[in-house]
Parts: sequence; structure tokens; C-alpha cells
Amino acid sequence: MRIEALEWSAATAAMPGERESGDRHVVCKMPDGALVAALDGLGHGTQAASAALVASSVLMHYAAAPLTTLLAHCHDALRSTRGIAISLAAINTRASSMTWAGVGNVEGLLRRAKPRIPDEKLLLRNGVVGSHLPFVQPMVTTLAPGDVLMFTTDGVAHDVVHALPMLGALQSIANSALARGNKGTDDALVLLVRYRGDES
Repeated sequence: MRIEALEWSAATAAMPGERESGDRHVVCKMPDGALVAALDGLGHGTQAASAALVASSVLMHYAAAPLTTLLAHCHDALRSTRGIAISLAAINTRASSMTWAGVGNVEGLLRRAKPRIPDEKLLLRNGVVGSHLPFVQPMVTTLAPGDVLMFTTDGVAHDVVHALPMLGALQSIANSALARGNKGTDDALVLLVRYRGDES
């Protein structure tokens, strides 16, 4: 799917034996780009899915707010649930920049299109949104055409997914990443967002 200078795809799977997944993603169009998030409800099954759904609704409602404010809103809304791990990014396509932050164990990696520019890994803070929200300082980085943001939950073998080539159709890459990296012991989610820049 596309949002102006961005394209995105996701692949997800529930833990074997469960009917629904506690891993969800949000991609919300904004005037200058998009809010992107990957959420992992603690545990698995119905209660995990319920927590992730609550957080998704909060993110979509307050999408224009700063990331720290979004986390605070989610924290307040999730106090009566198991809570979630979350990584999120506000992508500004006009400024070719991304502000991102994470609480818990949803891995974030920015794969650079140019080999000479090193990939960047999201700095995660220990905590559970809804139970223990740590101090979070979002980081800002620049984007170049072809760069791909990867969010993967802990049901995915991150080292396997991070090593995959990022060329070609994003949905095919996401599907391949899930097929190769799914541990089969938890819910699993792979979310990919490619910055197209002037190529769009």
C-alpha cells in the first residue's frame, strides 16, 4: 500500500493454536507523512489481542501528537489490560526525516538503500505500556529514497529477517520474512515501510 512518498506492507501470524493475534500494526496517514507503529500485546490470545486493539485505536485517534504523548495516552488506556510492547515512528516525507521510539521488545531497524550508509537500530527502553512506562527520548534520523523501516515483534527471529535483501515488492519481502523468521512459539509480525522520496 502507498501513502504519498511511502509504501508499506505487513505480514502477521497468530501463535499456533490461537484464533487471533496480539500483534498489530498501525499506519496512519498524516499531512506531512505517516505515523507507523508495531504493537505486541503481552502474551498471546484474546487478552493480548484486546490490549493491542485498544492501543491501535488510541494511536489512530491521537496520531498527530508527539510520540511521547502517544505513549502516555496508550499507557493510560491500557492500565486495565495486560499491556503492550510498542515501537513507533513519525515519518515526515517533506523533511525526509523520521522520529522513532520503542518500549519493550519490538525491534526496529532502518535498512539503508545505499551500502555506504550504515543501517540504524532503534534504541528500545525496558518497560510495558499500561504497566510501567519508562522515560522515553525519541530519536530523529534522516531518510533517503529506498530506505526501509523494519519493525518485527519477538515472535520473529530478528537476525534472519534483518539479513534479507530489501529489493523488490514489499509484500513479497514481508511474506518471505515471516515465513523464514516465524519462531512458531508466539504471535509474529513483520512491518515494512519504504521511503520513496522523489521516486514516487
